[in-house]
Order: sequence, then structure tokens, then C-alpha cells
Amino acid sequence: MGADRPADVRDPLAESVAPAPPSGPRPEAAPSVAVVGGGIAGLAAACALAERDTDVVVYEREDSLGGRLRGWGTTLRDGTPATMTRGFHAFFRQYYNLRGLLRRADPGLDGLVPLADYPLVHRDGQRDRFSGLPSSPPWNAAVLAATSPSFPPRDLARVNVPAALQLLDVDVPGVYERLDHLSARDLLTAVRFPPRARHLAFEVFTRSFFADPGRLSAAELAVMFHLYFLGSSEGLVFDVPGSPFPQALWDPLEHRLAKLGVRFRTGAPVEGVRPGRGRRFAVRCGPDGGPDAEFDGVVLAADPPGVRRLVAGSPDLGDAGWRARLARLESAPPFLVSRYWLDRPVRPHRPAFLGTAGHSALDNVSVLDRYEDEARGWARRTGGSVVELHAYALPGDADPERERARLWEQATAVYPELGAAGVVDSRHELRADCPLFAPGTYRDRCGVATPDPFLVLAGDHVRTDLPVALMERAATSGLLAANALLARWGREGHTVWTVPRRGRSAPLRSLARWARHAPR
Repeated sequence: MGADRPADVRDPLAESVAPAPPSGPRPEAAPSVAVVGGGIAGLAAACALAERDTDVVVYEREDSLGGRLRGWGTTLRDGTPATMTRGFHAFFRQYYNLRGLLRRADPGLDGLVPLADYPLVHRDGQRDRFSGLPSSPPWNAAVLAATSPSFPPRDLARVNVPAALQLLDVDVPGVYERLDHLSARDLLTAVRFPPRARHLAFEVFTRSFFADPGRLSAAELAVMFHLYFLGSSEGLVFDVPGSPFPQALWDPLEHRLAKLGVRFRTGAPVEGVRPGRGRRFAVRCGPDGGPDAEFDGVVLAADPPGVRRLVAGSPDLGDAGWRARLARLESAPPFLVSRYWLDRPVRPHRPAFLGTAGHSALDNVSVLDRYEDEARGWARRTGGSVVELHAYALPGDADPERERARLWEQATAVYPELGAAGVVDSRHELRADCPLFAPGTYRDRCGVATPDPFLVLAGDHVRTDLPVALMERAATSGLLAANALLARWGREGHTVWTVPRRGRSAPLRSLARWARHAPR
């Protein structure tokens, strides 16, 4: 995607990662690649490949693109057509590679709108917010600690400073060697942050990985704070799509990729990949998918359950060790998204997005008509509102009806006016297909490369050895996967951008290392 600094990269310490030089001969004919999965990772790989004279076919088991950010049409009880999705996603300014992908079809990122602030509220009424903070570390952290009610001076005096300093010495992949054996909860306990700060400034973010802090690697927590707060000067503000995901993101990108020659097969679940007769791989779709199609390369960009199923159904792929590692790939606990179309508005001062803490289920509340045009149009026409609730890290045997009722009950405690509202309609999504980054699993995670040089992995579950997470990890892995194939075919790859790969301040890094090794 070019070596020049992209428009989104405002941090002077952001780093570019150049692609490996071409290592194989350039074939006379354009290579053909099957991209299995039409989410962020698959679309990033497809774009990067198509821009380098490669024939690409994207296979997607659902009827539309976007993966876990896809949308689909529904009709409300009042007859209104609407778009349902799997819920709120924040597009942070340091998501360089994801934003670069979206700029392919939307150069000005006009499909995104900014949310300048998002309060975090504990069940007991304690509140924090991120507006007005300096954007550059460590001043952002210092001002937050000095002004937030979650960091009272008496409690700050009990903080384990040597342990806390480790968050200023994040280097990837070294931080995984130091902290991956611990859970996020272990690290927070060792640091002795004030209890309210743990809930509001830490556990809210750990649960964005769809896992309880006790089941999330401490290294992932450290990388997360580096990416969003301590390692980047892009700040904690983010953008959200101003329209439902298909209209804002994927329809324009699909149109752009089609112009590059990318072909899409939606509603086409891939059942297996085997050796081809004329080309290296043969891809088999479901019973009605027609004859196997053959390709020179394959990008596996499915979600964790999809990857496990596909590899299990493809006995010739990879070797035994690689297959066993993918079979151990865990999914995070279930999460629930509940969206309600209500017959009256929420109170005018309610923010577009609210993070919550201290509740057994409720993790955040979104008021879609504050930022999304489709929801805003419905609310204006009916005098109502569109509210979305999220619950992460639910029990594995969660009962959908019970969890919906529990989530609504807790939401009415946060926004009491919901209790008096009539529900025009509702939609609920209970899923369990996100990756789990449990303590001690980093070394076992598969990276982009596989035992077959023409088979690569992409997705937010893939190890990249860069400080990325969530959607940005998906986009970054897609670019890296495409680069690996392009190098084999004598083609130039794409530059990847990232926040600094280590702590921003050399003196603070030295202080953290001293604290780590100082006698106790």
C-alpha cells in the first residue's frame, strides 16, 4: 500500500513494516488465489493481492460480506425495512491498516463519523471519561490519574509502581515472553490499581476481547494499553460508521474490488481444500457449490470455528503439528447483542456510547439514532429511539431468554427511562465465534505462514508479532498473508503500518527494566 506515510498516520513515532523482497520467480500468467472468508482479514488480503495483478476469488459462507461486521436486512413489526448487525464497533484512529483498506473505496472516510467521547460508568455511579486528555503518552496517563475520581490519592499511594511500570515497557513479541503466563486479572492484582480504576479503566477494555480478565493473557492486556493509550499518540477517540455496516463499509469496498477483478462467491461455505490436478489447490464448496475450483494459492481467513472445521475437513493441508495447533484454537465465551426499537426517545443527554462496569451482564449501551442514519431516520419518523445492549463473556451454557431478560433489567437500571418505553421490535444475536487469548497460549498460536508456502492464514486470531488487536489485527494479518504469497510470485508486497513496537520513551523503558530486575 505504498511506503509513503498514509493520511491516517499522524503519530510521528508510528512505524512502517516493509514487505519482504520477492523471493520466487514471477510467473508469466497471473496467479490465482482463493480467499476463504469475506471478513476484514479476507477483504484486506483480496485487495492487496488484486492490486498486484493476481486473480482472486473470495468465498464467504454468509450471503453478504463483512464477517463479524456484516449486516443483513430485516423487517420490523411496523413494516419498516431495517439492517441488523452484530453490534457496535469502534474504529480507532490507530487502526492504520484497516482505515487504509477502507480508504480504497472511500478516500475521505466519509462513511465514518467521530465520537469525541465515551463515558464509562460503574454501577455505583462512579464515572470516567476520556475527553480533554492530552493525546501523547505519558501525559495522557498522568492527566487521567490526576483528574479521574477513579484514582484517589490515597489509593494511588498503594499502587505497586515497579509492576505498573511494566506497562511502559511493552515490546512485541518480548512482552509475551514476560507476561503471557499471567492472566490480566493477575497483572491488575499485582499492580494494585485502585478498585474503581480496575473496573472503569481496565476491565471495561479487557472485556472488549470477549473474555473475563481471568481468562485473558496479561500480555494481551499490556499490548492493548500500548496500542490504545500508552504507546500511541493518536488518542482514545474513535469513529463509527454513520450508516449500517454494508452501506458504509462493505458495499463500496465490494464495488472497488470488483473493478480490480475480484470475484465474490457469497453463500458458499468451503468444505475442504485438497491438492489440485492442474493447480496446487482444489477448493470444494457445499453440496450445491458445483465442481471443485483450482488455485495456485489459498488464504484461510475464516473465524476460529470456521478454520477448525475447514482444516478438519482438509486432511492434506499442512502437517500434523500445525493441524493440532489449529485444533486447539479456542473461541471466546458467548456474547449477546440485543437491539431494541422503542416507542419513545431516551433522554437527550444520553451519549451515543456508554461503557459500563460492575454489572453481571451489561457491558455497554449504544443509542444508534445518535450516529447512524438509518436508525436516526426511524427515530425521527416514529418519535422513538434505537438502543443496543452488549453483554460479553457469558457462561458457555447461557440461556438466551434468561440473558436477554437480565441484560434488559440491568440496562433499565442505567437508563431508567427504558423501563417505561414500549418495545416496537427487537433483535438478538448470541454468538461464540471470537478468538480467546488465554494465558500461556501465545507460543501455540499459528502465524500467517503455514507448512505450505502457498497456503497462508489471516484473521484476528492469527499471531502477527506486531502491537495490533481486534479489527486492526484482522486487517494487518490479511496484508501480511497477501505479502507472503506475493513474494513467492516475484511481486512487490505492501507496507504495513503500526504504532511503535516498543515503549515510546527510552528513559521510561530503562526505568521499567530496572524495576523488573531490582531486588524486592
